[in-house]
Order: sequence, then C-alpha cells, then structure tokens
Amino acid sequence: MTKFSDLNLNPKVLKAISEAGYETPTPIQAGAIPPALEGRDVLGIAQTGTGKTASFTLPMITLLARGRARARMPRSLVLCPTRELAAQVAENFDTYTKHLKLTKALLIGGVSFKEQDLLIDRGVDVLIATPGRLLDHFERGKLLLTGVQIMVVDEADRMLDMGFIPDIERIFSLTPFTRQTFFFSATMAPEIERITSTFLSNPARIEVARQSTTSDTITQALYAFKPTRRDTSAKEKRHMLRAAIEAEGESCTNAIIFCNRKVDVDIVAKSLQKHGLDAAPIHGDLDQSHRTRTLYSFREGKLRFLVASDVAARGLDVPSVSHVFNYDVPSHAEDYVHRIGRTGRAGRKGRAITIAVPFDEKYLAAIEALIGKPIPAGDLPWSPSGAEKPKEASETTEDTDKPRRSRGGRGRRRSQDADERGAAKTEAPKEAPEETTKETTAPQNAEGARPAERKSERNERGGRNRGHQNGGGRIVGMGEHMPSFIALSFEERRGPNSSYVPTEGEDEDGQSQTPEPETPVATAEEATKPKRKRSPRKPKAAPKAEPLAEAISED
Repeated sequence: MTKFSDLNLNPKVLKAISEAGYETPTPIQAGAIPPALEGRDVLGIAQTGTGKTASFTLPMITLLARGRARARMPRSLVLCPTRELAAQVAENFDTYTKHLKLTKALLIGGVSFKEQDLLIDRGVDVLIATPGRLLDHFERGKLLLTGVQIMVVDEADRMLDMGFIPDIERIFSLTPFTRQTFFFSATMAPEIERITSTFLSNPARIEVARQSTTSDTITQALYAFKPTRRDTSAKEKRHMLRAAIEAEGESCTNAIIFCNRKVDVDIVAKSLQKHGLDAAPIHGDLDQSHRTRTLYSFREGKLRFLVASDVAARGLDVPSVSHVFNYDVPSHAEDYVHRIGRTGRAGRKGRAITIAVPFDEKYLAAIEALIGKPIPAGDLPWSPSGAEKPKEASETTEDTDKPRRSRGGRGRRRSQDADERGAAKTEAPKEAPEETTKETTAPQNAEGARPAERKSERNERGGRNRGHQNGGGRIVGMGEHMPSFIALSFEERRGPNSSYVPTEGEDEDGQSQTPEPETPVATAEEATKPKRKRSPRKPKAAPKAEPLAEAISED
C-alpha cells in the first residue's frame, strides 16, 4: 500500500501531514501527486469527498518551497467557484505549510479591497481567488499574472454551471504559456473537455472512479408523496422534512438541508426554528461575515441543521456530517452527486434522504440515469392524507347558504339589499288594472306634452330623457318653471309671421324689459356734509434706463 512517504514530497510537508493524522493517500492523491511533481499537467476526475484538494496543494507546496515571491506577481494561482471552497483551500494551505515560509492571499467577495491590496503588494506565493474578484483586482492595475508558474482550476464543472467559463478563458490568456496546469472536477462536461484540450498540454488523466457516481458509504432513500392540494404542497413538504428528521432519531447528529432557491432556504430555516429545531440559513445573498460565522458554528458542532442552497454544495468539508436532506430535487443531475457527497466522507457512514413530489419525476429520471441505479424508496414517516380533514356535508351546506362576501363587505350588503327589495315587492298590493288604463289613456294637452304628474315622476327617476325633445317641441326635464319662449323654436319666435305673444316684462324678442334701478337721490344732510378732499396724486417717475439699455441706445 502506498504511503505519503513514498511520493517524494518535501520533508517539512510530510511532517505537517503526519501531524494532521494522515498516513495513506487516497486513490486520487496517489495518482495525481507523482505526475504533478514531475512538472506535467494533470486532469483529475473523482467524486466529491475523495481528497482532491490535497491532490494539488501537496505538490504545489513542494514545488514552491524554493524561490521567492515578488510584489503584485503571485507564483501560483488557484481558482475556485465559491467563497466557501476558496476558504477551504486556504485552510488546507495553512495546515500543510506550517513548517515552511510560504505566503498566501485569499481574494473573495465581501472583503475590503484595501486589505487584499496590502497582501498582494507584499508578494504572495499562493493566490487563492474566485474569478470575479481576481479580474477586479487585475482591471484596477493591482495585480499581474505574468509570474504564475502553477495554475489550478478546482471544481471545473461547477465553474461551467455558474457561467465562469468566459472568465476562466480570459484568465488563462493572461498567464504565461509555460505554466503548469491542474484541472480537477467531479464530472467532465463537453465544454470542460474543450477547455482542457485547449489549455492543457499532454495532461496526465487520473480517473479513480466512474464519472458521476455516488459513494458506497452513503445510504440513499427517496420519500415520494403526492400533496393533497397544489397550494399546500410547500407546507406539506416542510411537514415531511420534520417528520423525516424525527424518524432518524439520535442518529441524525447534524445535517445539511439543500433547497433549490434562496427564498426557500430562508423559509425552511424559519420553519425549523419555529418547531424547536436548531437551524440557520446560508446562501449567496447573505453577508460574507454572516456566512463565515454560520459555517464555523456548524463545523464546531454548535449548529445542528444547516439549510443551504447549491452555493454550499461545493467546498463544504465537514467530515462528521451524518445526514443530507434534499428538500428540493436538484434540477441538474450532477448537483445530486455533490449534495449527497457532503456526508459519508473519509470512510464514514452517511445517509441521504430526498423528498420528491410528482412534479420532480423528470429530475429523478435524469439523476437515476446519471448515477446508473434507481434511488431506493423509503417508508414515508408521515402521510399527507391526514393533513386536512374534508368538510362534512352539513358544513358544506351551511357555507353554500350563506351569501358570499366580497372585499370590503360590499357583496354582503348588496345581497341583503336585494333580499329586502324582493320582500317589498311580494308584500306590496297589485294595482288595479282600471287605474293603469286611466293613467296610460290620459289625454294630452294642446301643446302635446304629457300630464304634469308623468313629468314630475320622470324627473324624480333622474331625468333620463333630459335634453331631448318630444313630438310637440317641448323640452322635457325643465319641470313646471319652464319659460314659455323656450317651447318655441328660434325661427318661429323671430319670423315675420310669428304668433308669439310676449309676456309681461318681455319685448317682442323675448328679452326682459325690467327697468334699471334708479340712482338714489342724496338727502339734505348728505348734501350739506362737506366732502373729503383727495390729495393730488404724484406723477410717476420715469423708469431709469438700465446700463445695458443705455449702451444700446448710444450705439
């Protein structure tokens, strides 16, 4: 059996490995370290939890033990898709370089640029960064990549999923052609194959396990159920999650619960907290300091349940995770392998439980096709059939008898008004047909207008025909105070043969001839009273010409 002492590593590195408690390398480490020490490019394909991080950190430290870093020109570069994975790689370097004088810098989002610039200015041997923050420093002129001797791309397939491939290609173009490149990933998509064939030169391909396979130390289970209603599906899934946690009992010491969306991460975490379970969320929208504290509490055992999005599916190296719960079935089949790979690490036993609804059938089919075997179905710890009892017949009848209530209670008031009007109609006596006949056959006057009673009744109903004329020429809707001249047309009043007779106080044209009020005559006292003299008004002074106007007039 191969040991670390057989891999030609630096003696100080071997001392740090023995102090960490490791003696035997994993298959990916035993296959990748020798060609890396020879200076060859390495393409490593291995499932999550097999020790890929140490596969490139150990040879990098050995190769960088000689030499000196220069300001703003790092000697090696490690690219990671997430902040958590970059922080984990930095911790590995701290563990294995405790007996060597190598410097490192971590460039991730959520940290001040000023602090990172100070580290870069001093010169670093190892630069660990996410692609976005690395390019930010480069565009600001604070970083040069012309001195990179070793370049590592960790979790390359995750880089593809997160859209970092264009940034990776640009970073490759900024590094020297003579660099040594390490590529590590759990899966190998066609796009990743294209990049490796472009930027790797005759790489040593190490594939210790079939692509996209799950570890044998993980026991998988599928809880598939059909919700009672579509609008209660999320609520019943949370109930199923709590029931699954309770069914595991004391064996579930800690667990990671994965959700597809950040909103669901917060909702599930609050739901677990409400029911007395120690849980906290972690996703990309949280501050980096908050994410670091939450992850530290989970690693130290102070936090039992960590509710995470797929940003935490890569890079979480917590050896003692007992369970993984997939609250949502991942939409990408590869993410299932990485999620459940958080448990059963370093030879330990783990359990992965997936909660599914009928909507997830296509995703389950893709996952089973990827891993090459079906996910075994487990016994449901809770049945959604008893979540809500159906209403009895009596309750349903009572609900249908009651009037429906609309917003603001207006529907109930309208229904009550309709019932009152209906009752009034039934109680009111029917009118005699003789009265109706008399009313409808009442004679009309000489001008062709209907009786005053009909007009007043029409006016009370709102004057629907206001502004329209009937056959006799009268304007309907004016009431009993309509002047007589309005009933005639304009030509009939003004014509030479007009039979219009002016009323009292009107002339022939219908104009009012009311005499104007006479001016009041002053009394004797008012006449003898002296009048107040008004002071003469002062003439207004002529406006002064402005300087600009004077200048214009002079010209």
